[in-house]
Amino acid sequence: MAQGHIIPFLSLGLKLEQEKGYSITFVNTPLNITKLQNHLPKSSNIRLLEIPFDSTEHGLPPNSENTETLPPPLMLQLVESSPALKPAFRQLMSCLYVQGNTEKRPLCVISDMFFAWSADVAHEFGIPHAIFNAGGGYGIAGWHTSWLNIPQLKSNSGEFWLPGFPKGYSFKTKNLPEHLQVVVKGPWEFALEMFEDWKKTDAMLFNTIEDVDGTGLTYFREQFPCSVYAVGPIISSAGSKARGGEEAEVTRNICIKWLNSKPKNSVLYVAFGSQSSTSEAQTRELAKALEASNVNFIWVVRPPSNSLGNNTNTNWFPIGFEERIASSKKGLLLKKWAPQAEILSHDSIGAFFSHCGWNSIIEGLSNGVPMLSWPMGAEQPFNAQLLEDEMRVCIGVANGASCEVKYEEIIKKIELMMRSEEGNVMRRKAVKVMEIIKNATTDEWGYKGSSVKAMDDFLNLILLRNKLYPAVQYSNV
Repeated sequence: MAQGHIIPFLSLGLKLEQEKGYSITFVNTPLNITKLQNHLPKSSNIRLLEIPFDSTEHGLPPNSENTETLPPPLMLQLVESSPALKPAFRQLMSCLYVQGNTEKRPLCVISDMFFAWSADVAHEFGIPHAIFNAGGGYGIAGWHTSWLNIPQLKSNSGEFWLPGFPKGYSFKTKNLPEHLQVVVKGPWEFALEMFEDWKKTDAMLFNTIEDVDGTGLTYFREQFPCSVYAVGPIISSAGSKARGGEEAEVTRNICIKWLNSKPKNSVLYVAFGSQSSTSEAQTRELAKALEASNVNFIWVVRPPSNSLGNNTNTNWFPIGFEERIASSKKGLLLKKWAPQAEILSHDSIGAFFSHCGWNSIIEGLSNGVPMLSWPMGAEQPFNAQLLEDEMRVCIGVANGASCEVKYEEIIKKIELMMRSEEGNVMRRKAVKVMEIIKNATTDEWGYKGSSVKAMDDFLNLILLRNKLYPAVQYSNV
């Protein structure tokens, strides 16, 4: 129940419907479904179904059905409440099953990794189950094994190896997600239970590409008994307009007009995702760095992580910053929503300063854009390490919303990316990655790329499993 998960899932549904001809039923809680209803393409027949959820029963504020509306501690509380949906989901499955009869039972339940308990429900009805992971293999592998090996993280050397990764793979303690740097009580019990549920699924789908994420995909193939498929990139603007609201088209036109006025590869795009943000002190340092570096930039500004203000209250900026940026035309500040896909595909973009959420990474790499990294949590630091150490298309800047960072250091990293030969080398490598991604998704003239083959293999597996699973008779709804 987060935008970074919902939109890729909806995009996967559209892909299965429009390219493969399947009928899709998309299930989520009422407010999330309502938000999406008017933003499906007119050509789509995806059925949106609500599953009841009362956030107040879980110690959450009323109408809290999405992590976007909650501070970090309550986000975890929302995640931990997800197994409470199991009885209602079983009831919903029973209704779908009886309405369709056993001859037309659902082919497969595809769930988010946090809803892996749905494997039990699917198998009760004799239906195959798959997990679609909106993240990449490497990042989620690092996140998974780090929770299982917390004592390993306390290395005195500042570096450590994590079981499941090849020998010689070194992780730095300072680059761990902040929540893992301060773990005292031990593993997150919800995560451990979820990992056990992962073992019950029939297949894992990752929104990634085989040839750029081999280490992470190998980890899952060795650690779990199910089939693992790289079917990415799953990218779509479906659902994004829901977040942009009525002003989305106006904002898009402003951005494109501004980008058209800038030279090729001259603009730094700065965005830390839909629910990540820097602290007030970090925001000031970043603003000072962007202004002093004198680069062209688009900055999607969120209220600082430790601020009680909103986007109309920007007293965390240096005095006069917004006025100077507007008059110089060197920068464009967006305070609500950005057409990220359109921005990253524009020729004037030279780099992407990102929190390294996987959706953002996929959008950047699909357009051949190198990155500056400032991961904020979850598996993002591991994603950044993949970009920096394996793919060599990224420069690390900072880690987390509580680290101390000075604008002079940020300037050095910006100039290295935007004005040096090293940055140019990364830009060329990013273009090569873009070509790898295009090749993986090619399906023409008799040639199928790796992601196309993976999707076909997954669908063939599901059809086979349907023949093997017994049809369960449910007479009581």
